[in-house]
Amino acid sequence: MIKSKLSIAVFCLIFSGISAQVKDTLAEKMLVYQLPNGGWGKRTSDKQNVDYTKKIDPKLLKIIKATDNDFATIDNSATSKEINGLIKAYQTTKNPAYLKSAEKGIEYLLSMQYENGGFPQYFPNSAIYRKQVTYNDNAMINALNILYNIAEGKEGFDVVDLKLKEKSKIAVQKGLQCILKTQVVQNGKLSIWADQYDEKTLKPEKARAFEPVSLATGESVHIILFLMKQNLTPEIEKSIRAAVKWFDESRIKGYTYAVSRESGKAIRTLSKKEGSSVWARFYDIPTNKPIFGDRDGSVKFNYEEVSEERRMGYSWYNEAGTKLIESDFPKWLKKNKLPQ
Repeated sequence: MIKSKLSIAVFCLIFSGISAQVKDTLAEKMLVYQLPNGGWGKRTSDKQNVDYTKKIDPKLLKIIKATDNDFATIDNSATSKEINGLIKAYQTTKNPAYLKSAEKGIEYLLSMQYENGGFPQYFPNSAIYRKQVTYNDNAMINALNILYNIAEGKEGFDVVDLKLKEKSKIAVQKGLQCILKTQVVQNGKLSIWADQYDEKTLKPEKARAFEPVSLATGESVHIILFLMKQNLTPEIEKSIRAAVKWFDESRIKGYTYAVSRESGKAIRTLSKKEGSSVWARFYDIPTNKPIFGDRDGSVKFNYEEVSEERRMGYSWYNEAGTKLIESDFPKWLKKNKLPQ
């Protein structure tokens, strides 16, 4: 009898351990870092970058709790990274706290969208360029990709509340219209997109001192890929074709842009390489020439004239257009049964 009672007790202990809510360490930290308005910051109140590898001791916890809503942003993948991470953690653990936190983050994304469909870099913080519609570092596209996955029930987002799904469908359509409106007309033709735009006029704007008003290649590739996921319309087809044509005509042939390390320093060099192509990060809108900004706000047309600190501390060329032209665009044409 004693043995039988002992066996039952052991079984109950094991069962309670299995049924207890499984936790994900990274997701648990994301819950702690989440701000009251549902977003996340890329930095904490002590101006240090959010680092999920750090142990949250009482000192760090105090700093996190002192971080207010003005730090909430979609810059540098903040907020989108956490929402995606929490949804994945929920899929694995079924911990409702992770889904609840992700949904609060989604509500934050919906609340920050402008009526014209654009997303600011920060919200509610509207200082300097933070209120501008921001494609820079894929901020707006990261947010729209999440809302698209919710609307379509993809990438594990089918678990999200139905009310948020309906709101996300509307937000995606508004975002699409903003994308189409902000495609820059250059010399009478549709080209690609700028990094940031005035939130009211939707005219291209400058951001940091070394980020002048210009066409932005890296971000434009991600915008095009987002457009390629949407249901085909004549306007979307026209936009994609024009942007891909711009990339094809603006490539710098026979070069590669490599990053190496020497004595612990990142050395960025533009060098010749047969069969390779690069694009400058920024192009002057009136002339379509590569341009380079500097800390003092000056704009150079010659990469070598940029200060060493900015040449080494910023990526001025990329090869993002190669895959777009050679792989992504042909696949999109084939999928939609469109001619070249």
